[in-house]
Amino acid sequence: MKKFIIAIVLVACNSLLAQVQFEAKVSKTTLGLNERLRIDFVMNMDGDNFNQPSFEGFRIIAGPSQQVSQSWVNGKSSFEKTYSYFLLPQQKGNLIIKQATIEYNGQIYKTNPIKINITAAVEQPKDPNDTQISADDNIYLVADISKTNPYINEPITVVYKLYFSYNIGITNWRELDKPKYNDFWSQNIDIKQLVGEEGMFKGEKYRFVVLRKTVLYPQKSGKLVIEPLSLDIDVQLPTNRRDMFGRVQVANGNKRVSAGAKTIAVKALPEAGKPLDFSGAVGKFDFKVIPSKTNLKNGESLDLIVSVTGNGNMKLFNLPKPVVPNSLEMYDPVHSEKVNTTLSGMSGKISDSYTIIPQFKGNYPIKPMQFSYFDLGSGTYKTISSPEIMINVLDGPSANDQVATTTSGNSKNIVSSSEQFKFIKLKSNLRTMNNNDFLGSNLFYSLLLLPFLMLPLIVLFKKKKEAIDGDVFGNRIKMNNRLAKKYLSEAKKQINNKEPFYVALEKAMHNFLKAKLHIETSDMTKSNIEQLLLSRNAGTQTVIDFITLTENCELARFAQSSSAEIQQDFDKAVLIISDLEKQIS
Repeated sequence: MKKFIIAIVLVACNSLLAQVQFEAKVSKTTLGLNERLRIDFVMNMDGDNFNQPSFEGFRIIAGPSQQVSQSWVNGKSSFEKTYSYFLLPQQKGNLIIKQATIEYNGQIYKTNPIKINITAAVEQPKDPNDTQISADDNIYLVADISKTNPYINEPITVVYKLYFSYNIGITNWRELDKPKYNDFWSQNIDIKQLVGEEGMFKGEKYRFVVLRKTVLYPQKSGKLVIEPLSLDIDVQLPTNRRDMFGRVQVANGNKRVSAGAKTIAVKALPEAGKPLDFSGAVGKFDFKVIPSKTNLKNGESLDLIVSVTGNGNMKLFNLPKPVVPNSLEMYDPVHSEKVNTTLSGMSGKISDSYTIIPQFKGNYPIKPMQFSYFDLGSGTYKTISSPEIMINVLDGPSANDQVATTTSGNSKNIVSSSEQFKFIKLKSNLRTMNNNDFLGSNLFYSLLLLPFLMLPLIVLFKKKKEAIDGDVFGNRIKMNNRLAKKYLSEAKKQINNKEPFYVALEKAMHNFLKAKLHIETSDMTKSNIEQLLLSRNAGTQTVIDFITLTENCELARFAQSSSAEIQQDFDKAVLIISDLEKQIS
């Protein structure tokens, strides 16, 4: 009995002295973009209130799942609680899994952050326990490259196709990595609509979709790498279960695929036979130099168009520049491109248009021009030459008219009778200017003191405005006066429209009373108006006329009235208001 008690005490002591441990464990710290990561949060005590980290840069595809294990070996007990997750990375780079927390006996415990390195997509080994094994052999992303050993500036195409078998479905996909074409000139070919097609892949029939088409022109020789396109695909996979109608049930899954990196061995253009004027044109071209006219009059200009048409790297080389005599003034060219890019490469026309203006009368040759390119068909360089162009200027000054004379040691260039340029004056007549500095002037000090002098005026203006705004009674009178004038003016405008006229006239008379007697609309009864007007020394007949006209305005809107009667009512209202203005004290 004594030994049993001692054993219980030892076990209790071991439990009290046991150290609480809470840590995070991952299946690997470096993984590809298309691989999954397992992370376990393990605690050796039965803690509560577990809080997972945010998993930034990852997507949770399973979890959390909780496992609890407890054992008793050789008198020692052990306990372990585990929270497990399966994650998929969303981007390349170094990602941090932040701290998870859990509570035990009122104390908060945290795991250490874990750094995970995410690389490009890798080829995954087939794991028989992997739930996506059924998708591995049924979905592929392929990059079809038209040629893997082109010349520099020879077009190649990359077509990305997604192959998938007939027994799986695809619901959605997202790009994880876009392909990068370092040291290539690239252009994507628009795909208006994705279309499912049938084709052979690995000797079997598959469905496929063309996702992307790109034309590439390598810009340097050597081994160039095309970084892969990677996709995250949501798939529907068949199961061994069937529903009540006998149809195969499907399970939603996820698959990450990559087209893989591709290496292109680019050949340099041969040095043998390379022309000195070669500017990098590769393909099949035609070269022309065409003037808009060859016979000109004085003051006219011509356009010289240098153009190349054909198939090749149209946007990646420079056109030759014409050489003209000094007597022809040539301006910078206007460049034009009409180029279409398809899977076979670029084709179309590029041109430079030069404006040329002759300065003198005469005949001026434009030397022949040459354009060289590398012909992919024959593997040799070819050169096209344009003929010499003769420009005939029919009239105008002659270059021989320019004469240099020297007079009294001062030289003056005289240019014929046309006097296109006058000689430069060799003597100057300078006069001193007396400018007073603004700093320290009377204007400077006036502007400096002006803000301080304005302060009292601003204060007085503000107090005056506050006093006016605070006079509610006075403001109300002013407003009623304005309304009376406004409606009286409106009545005059509506004198040909009976109903609007009497409405405006009635409002004008009411607002006049409100301004003069300082009353509200609710106080405007017949007896009250009469009493107030008489108390303010208004004439008895004028008061009777005012009340009568006010009452008649309501009735006159619906009664038949002639234009003469309406004019009489308006004149009467003006007379009554004028009399009341004089009588009311």
